[in-house]
Amino acid sequence: MENFLLDLESTITEMGWLAPPLFILLHLLRPLLFLPVIVVCIAGGVLFGFVQGSIYNFIGLALMNYFFYLFIRKFPKFEQKIRSLKNKVLPGRTISVGQVMILRIMPFVHFHLLSLYLMEMTKNFKEYMYFSLLGVILPAIIYTAFGEAISEMPWYLTLGMILMLAGLYALLGKMHKFRLPL
Repeated sequence: MENFLLDLESTITEMGWLAPPLFILLHLLRPLLFLPVIVVCIAGGVLFGFVQGSIYNFIGLALMNYFFYLFIRKFPKFEQKIRSLKNKVLPGRTISVGQVMILRIMPFVHFHLLSLYLMEMTKNFKEYMYFSLLGVILPAIIYTAFGEAISEMPWYLTLGMILMLAGLYALLGKMHKFRLPL
């Protein structure tokens, strides 16, 4: 493993200025490669460190939200598929913006499904992007900083963290009436 990390680090060093744009492009290609958000964000932390990795992850996730919005508007069949997924996962359920932000932190929750919820909750593109940008700050920071540490934690600490996030999700559901003005 140590050799792999050293080889990876030397590859990134050799790529120079090309590494960050290619990494951000990986965020855009992530859905086509069936990579979970957490995997790409953890890779950002390992490859670029906390500060740069968080910035590149934020940019990549923000661009992914932007292109998702354009893609949904351009291809209605894609929107229908995401909506059918939404109806299977959470049929007839509405969630708040705060709940979407908490779900974005949870590993392996469908990122585009949450983007669809944001689209339904917001009035226009500007409001959608505002909440999308707010919603990707925490995943970019947390996955970059603690992704590797979480994967090395004992299973009971990881389970405790997931239960804590689930409790916070339920609490925000009870406070659903509160809406942030834009």
